[in-house]
Amino acid sequence: MKRLILATILCAAGAAHATTVRIHYDAPALRVVGDKGKMSWSEAAAATPDRAGVWTYTWPDALGDVRMKPQLTDGRLSVGGTYNLKAGASADIYPFFGAPFGKVVMVPGIASAQLKNERALRIYLPPSYDENQAKRYPVLYMHDGQNLFDAKTAAFGAEWGIDETVNHLVAIGEMDEVIVVGIDNTPERIPEYTPCCDPKQGGGRIDAYMGFIVDTVKPFVDRTYRTLPDRDNTAIMGSSLGGIASVYIASKHPELFSKAGGVSSSFWWNNRDLVKNAPQHVPVRFYLDAGTNNDGLEESKQMRDAMLAHGYRNGVDLYFVAADGASHNEKSWAARVDKPLTWFFPWGGTRY
Repeated sequence: MKRLILATILCAAGAAHATTVRIHYDAPALRVVGDKGKMSWSEAAAATPDRAGVWTYTWPDALGDVRMKPQLTDGRLSVGGTYNLKAGASADIYPFFGAPFGKVVMVPGIASAQLKNERALRIYLPPSYDENQAKRYPVLYMHDGQNLFDAKTAAFGAEWGIDETVNHLVAIGEMDEVIVVGIDNTPERIPEYTPCCDPKQGGGRIDAYMGFIVDTVKPFVDRTYRTLPDRDNTAIMGSSLGGIASVYIASKHPELFSKAGGVSSSFWWNNRDLVKNAPQHVPVRFYLDAGTNNDGLEESKQMRDAMLAHGYRNGVDLYFVAADGASHNEKSWAARVDKPLTWFFPWGGTRY
């Protein structure tokens, strides 16, 4: 028994002095390049097959922190940024080597028992989705799906360009890959996105819309696509009325969403009721912004200040941007959507 205990201690001690990366990719052979040990940026070191589709490379902690990238034997490096591993860390990575272009698929006819209607989902699948079947992804849910990916379907002829922006940020190593679920709006957009009840606009069906997302859309997405369904990997974001919907839904369901973006949010709604009743501190990181050109900046600042008063901290769980010269339109939102995307999903930030 003493020998067994001693062996266990020695194994644990040995493991504590080895930094390990497990590379999940189905290839006949795989190598690594980097800046420490047998790796260099000009000479590759062979990774060892751990099991089918998993390659392991280990180096002593004494070498310190390491930057590395996987490489195929034909010389292709993985797309995106370098992987930075702290000494003693153990990490799983899921690289890809093909073109950095995701694709958008349409899913029509998603019925809502909560709202007694139906709508389409427009789902952006990231570049590696077909190439690396072992990988699962964080998910960003967005409202006004018609406006996200295609100018032809956008309300005012201009799209957010979410797919192009995510492709670019992934390719340059500033953002992790994500699935983006665009939820189309309906003729009932105003009531569906709002709490009750604005004196001029009415509204008040947001709880039913929230139930649609929570009980219908998210379960459908999680069972249909390779998602990371936990709260740490799930975000929600929208603009205008979709901004207040995102803040509202995340504050009501922090067990499902850990990140929420309110872009040019309509905090004027119902005499600034959401500002007066700002969410109490919950474990959600909120991104808020507004443009300086007739875009509700004053109300957004008031919401920021109300949340700070509830214990949110600038740069920690609250990120506020006043976009100079920006207006209330898709062109302005497209120009700055990289800010919430890289804050929510920084390169290397996903935990599997």
